[in-house]
Amino acid sequence: MPAHHGQLPLFKRLSPGRWTAVVWGGAMVFAYVDQVFTLPGENVRDDRITPGFDLAYVSWPILLGATGLVLTACRLLPRRPLLAYPLLLLGSVLGASVLGQAAEFPLVQFLAPDVALYFVAAAETRRTSGCAAGMALVVLVIPSTVRLSQGGSIDTAAQLALALTVFVAWLLGNSARRARVHAEQAEAQAATQAVTGERLRIARELHDIVAHTIGIVALQAGAARLVIDTQPDRAREALGEVEKASRETLSGLRRMLGALREADSEGAPLHEAPGLADVDALAAATTAAGVRVVVEWHGQRRPLPLDVDLSAYRIVQEAVTNVVRHADARSCLVRIDNQDAELALEITDTGHGPGTGSGTGYGLVGMRERITLLHGEFAAGPRPGGGFRVTVRLPLPLPQSALPESPTAVAS
Repeated sequence: MPAHHGQLPLFKRLSPGRWTAVVWGGAMVFAYVDQVFTLPGENVRDDRITPGFDLAYVSWPILLGATGLVLTACRLLPRRPLLAYPLLLLGSVLGASVLGQAAEFPLVQFLAPDVALYFVAAAETRRTSGCAAGMALVVLVIPSTVRLSQGGSIDTAAQLALALTVFVAWLLGNSARRARVHAEQAEAQAATQAVTGERLRIARELHDIVAHTIGIVALQAGAARLVIDTQPDRAREALGEVEKASRETLSGLRRMLGALREADSEGAPLHEAPGLADVDALAAATTAAGVRVVVEWHGQRRPLPLDVDLSAYRIVQEAVTNVVRHADARSCLVRIDNQDAELALEITDTGHGPGTGSGTGYGLVGMRERITLLHGEFAAGPRPGGGFRVTVRLPLPLPQSALPESPTAVAS
């Protein structure tokens, strides 16, 4: 039966302490079963050969004490690992002593400390997990050293294998900790980049919405001031254009703020996005303000991807705004060329103002950011014969009619 959707796997449902307790209990059961099925002659106690495991030799108080120590250690393991781990080691030593195996730990008796060491290394700092690993190695070395000092012998290979399991458990846990830290850092970095990208997107939209309107308002207000005494009708008309542009910009800002307040608006357009279809209206408004804008369309006009359409309009808008505010020009030319593989834009003027070729203005920065996001090409600078030129190339998906026919279609 498939697992319930969203249900954690068993490994993650059990806490580190419970996993350690389960492994220790399983190891003890295995060790006792192994002793019960010991063949005659293999078990020697008090210089007497016994047929198998004899419950009479079990020290039940020691076994209960070992169990209590291990369970206490398992409860403390997530919060106080450096206190829990020695308790776990002591409980494991007592549990092995009940079976007469404290002098040389068998592998199964040391599984619980290894499992606990993995969780400690995965959750705690390297210093804390290193201390725990050192405790485990000390527990392995001291009984063997005492036995050798008394003239006994030990299974060196088995003891080295146990020490190797300690190192492997620590290494696996430390690797898991490093992977988790790396994932957390990557997630935090991605969140920071997302916030930064969203701030830049909002900044570009605010600049593009406001900058053009401010330029138009400045032109119309200046014209009205010059003729308010001699030509009041023209002044009234100019002030009407100022009011219209201001209201449209205010409406756009309100839509943007409304979108920002919505919880599900991340990644969505900040307001009703304009496109190249609005360039003619942009040209008419700018021309009415006193700077003639001529728009030339080339190629076959077709629907564009939304991000390309918005960015193309914003680039034209910003370039025209720069002409109005900086170029001191009476006219500019906007050339829009719809090709199969790309959209080409060129905005030129014949002004003699300072321009924005230095690249220090936010407008050119915003243009470059938009083009970079769309993997296009951007250039802006003074023209050799005077004036300023902005050129843009944006890659486009091929129209359906230009796509090669599939082998199936050809065969049919």
